[in-house]
Amino acid sequence: MALAGTVVPFLTPEAFATQKPLAMPPVHIFSKHLQFLNYQDMAEAAKEIGFDGIDLTIRPKGHVEPERVEDDLPKAVEAMKKVGFQPSLFCTAVENANDPIDSKLLKTASEQGFKFYRMNWFRYQGQKTIPEFLDEYRDKIAGLSQLNKELKLVGCYQNHAGRWCGATMFEIWEILKKANLQHMGAQYDLRHATVEGGLSWQTGLELIKPHIKTIVVKDTIWEQKEGKMVANNVPLGQGMADFDTYFKILKKSNIQVPISLHLEYPLGGANHGATKITVDKKVVFDAMRRDLQKTKELWEKA
Repeated sequence: MALAGTVVPFLTPEAFATQKPLAMPPVHIFSKHLQFLNYQDMAEAAKEIGFDGIDLTIRPKGHVEPERVEDDLPKAVEAMKKVGFQPSLFCTAVENANDPIDSKLLKTASEQGFKFYRMNWFRYQGQKTIPEFLDEYRDKIAGLSQLNKELKLVGCYQNHAGRWCGATMFEIWEILKKANLQHMGAQYDLRHATVEGGLSWQTGLELIKPHIKTIVVKDTIWEQKEGKMVANNVPLGQGMADFDTYFKILKKSNIQVPISLHLEYPLGGANHGATKITVDKKVVFDAMRRDLQKTKELWEKA
């Protein structure tokens, strides 16, 4: 299916003023930051902090290893359900519908009631041209979207700054062209869009906006370290991501999709998915509670 080439105008302050309030979407904690806990402790901590659910890592070195998905995923889901969470979001390294491990993972997740997943990122590695890579990845995305349709899942490709396919929204728009767009779309990450897009991130947002299925919230700022400028991750609201404009656009466009909250700034290893952390777990929980509250404040303010 070809994507429509409709040009959507940028929203003016006057247009924002006429919008109707849109309810806060459900906020899930990315379980990467709780991998120092077992399933039950993870679920109980997320519930106590105030999250609406868990974006569960089902990937290598995640909460559930792909090779053990049939044995371990039901255990994780049982722990989540005990505290009142329903399985919804999960994060994977899936990239090929014809791969037996990838297809088994998606089938098992579907059977457990999950709805949305983030797939792996593609890289530009090898001797092909960029257009040749995009052709290859477009076909892979299309294949995944058909499998998603069979399994009643929605796949998402996250924009990620750097030398990945999909650092810009124009690449994601390209690789979605053959996909079943009801079952495959984008996981929009304002942090990465800001790093790559600078002052033009809204252009990419307008392009991909009809196909956003889930979003990520986190923040960063450019800083000089050892003579180089680097994107240094910071607590939500302390960086350069323009959540005020962003959330206003989502509200005006009636985009109300699940949110995955990430905490990528230093937290004793929890920010990197460590199974053993070097700070008291209360430090991690307090950071989660703070960023969750900030997410709600930014949404309410917009």
